[in-house]
Amino acid sequence: MSANESLEVADKFFAAIPRGDLAAVRALYAPGAEIWHNHDGVTQDAAANLRVLEWVVRNISGLRYEDVRRSATPTGFVQQHVLRGTAPNGKPLEIPACIVCRVEGGRITRLDEYLDSAQLAALAL
Repeated sequence: MSANESLEVADKFFAAIPRGDLAAVRALYAPGAEIWHNHDGVTQDAAANLRVLEWVVRNISGLRYEDVRRSATPTGFVQQHVLRGTAPNGKPLEIPACIVCRVEGGRITRLDEYLDSAQLAALAL
């Protein structure tokens, strides 16, 4: 897979989430995709991750990725960004994150998400 192809997957993935287009996200996950989070050490399958994303897009208004820095890697891409929006309790949400993705055949096979768990406190009701 070329660098441009990996970056195209990243473009599609990070555009679909704020639109709430979870079908597009699902289509970008390869069968057996694994999604891992540093804040809880849990590895999810795509179905579990999509349930989390469904909550996110329904409950965080003005959801957007800003300050995006993205680079292709030999196996996929790395993206740093700040996820911003308004939490369900009305508090501003600002979560710096780094996403490392492995891409094969135009689909994400593994996504590792690194973020500061203290920033998730804004989601507390």
